Amino acid sequence: MTHSPGGPRHIAVDAMGGDLGPSEVVAAVKLAMAEPAGAAPLNPITLVGDETVLHPLLVHAGLARNDRVGVLHASEVITMDDKPLVAWKRKRDSSMVRAIEQLKTGQAAAVVSCGNTGALMAGGTLRLRMIEGVDRAALAAVIPREGGHFILIDVGANPEATAEHLLHNAILGSHYARVVLGVARPRVGLLTIGTEEGKGNALTTAAHGLLKRAHHVLHYVGPTEGFQVFTDHCDVAVCDGFTGNLLLKSWESLAHFFKGTLKRELKANPLRFAGSVLSLGAFDALKRRINPDRYSGAPLLGLRGNVLKAHGSSNRHAIHAAIRSAHEIIHADMLRHIGADIARANAIL
Repeated sequence: MTHSPGGPRHIAVDAMGGDLGPSEVVAAVKLAMAEPAGAAPLNPITLVGDETVLHPLLVHAGLARNDRVGVLHASEVITMDDKPLVAWKRKRDSSMVRAIEQLKTGQAAAVVSCGNTGALMAGGTLRLRMIEGVDRAALAAVIPREGGHFILIDVGANPEATAEHLLHNAILGSHYARVVLGVARPRVGLLTIGTEEGKGNALTTAAHGLLKRAHHVLHYVGPTEGFQVFTDHCDVAVCDGFTGNLLLKSWESLAHFFKGTLKRELKANPLRFAGSVLSLGAFDALKRRINPDRYSGAPLLGLRGNVLKAHGSSNRHAIHAAIRSAHEIIHADMLRHIGADIARANAIL
C-alpha cells in the first residue's frame, strides 16, 4: 500500500519522528478513524514513513484495508539530534521532508509531526514560504485558564521579535482561537510587566501602539500581566518566542509539580486517602482540564500551509488531538482568512 488516499485534501502524518515510535502514531490514526462522521468527516490520512514498518502495524490495527488510510514510503528519518538545515539537505527521503513536500505540491492539506522542531520549522519556512505580508512564523499553544482556555503565541519559533511581528502574532493567534476555541471575537492581550501606559520594554511599548491602531482587525484589551492570562481576561496572549517558551514550559512543569505533590499528599495517611476516594469526580475533572493531550499539536502559523507540531513524547491521544486540530483548521479555511487580515493590518504600518 503505497498510494495516497482521497485526493488532495488528506492529512500527511510524519509517522517516524516521535519518541514513542510509529506504533503510537498508527494507534492515533485508529482513534481518529473511529470517530463518528460529523458534518465534515475527518480528512483521509496518509502516513509517511517506512512502509515495511508501517504495513504490519496497520494490519494489526485493522486499518490495512481502510480506503481512508494510506502510506507514502520514506526510507529515512530526521532524528532529534540532527541539525535542521543539514538534515534537510542530506535526508531528502525522510518522512518529514516527504510530508512537507506533499503539502508543497497540494497533495496534502495539512502536515502533523512529532519530529525535530527546528527541522520542521526550517523545512516549513524554506519549502512553503510565508503568507504574503508575514515576516516570521509563530508557534501557538492552547493553555487552560479560569473558565476555559487561551492561546499563547509565540511559544518559541521567533525568540527575537519586532513590534510588527507581535502585531502579526495577534492576528495569527486570533484566527487560531476562532477555530479551536470557538470564540467569535477573541480578546487579545499583550503580555508585559504592567498594565499602565509605557510600562514594559521598548518592544512591548511599540507593539502596544500598533495593536491599538489595529482595532479594525483585532479586539485588543491592552497590556496583560502574567497572572491575568490564567483568569478570564483574554483569549490570546501575545509575546515574543523567548518569553512564550519560558511561560509554556513553566506552566507545564508547574502542572506536573502540583499533580505529583497532590498525589503524594493524598496518600500520606489513610484518612486523606479515604477523603480522596470521595473526591474522585472532582480530581478527574481537574485532570481533564489540565491534560496537555487535549489540545496537542501547536500550529506553525504564518506559513503558506498548515503545519502542526506535536510534542516529541506525544502518545496516541495527543497525536489524535493534533490530527483533529489539523482537520478543523483545514475546514475553517484559516489560511485564507489570515491572509486577508494581515493585509488589512499592514496598511497601518
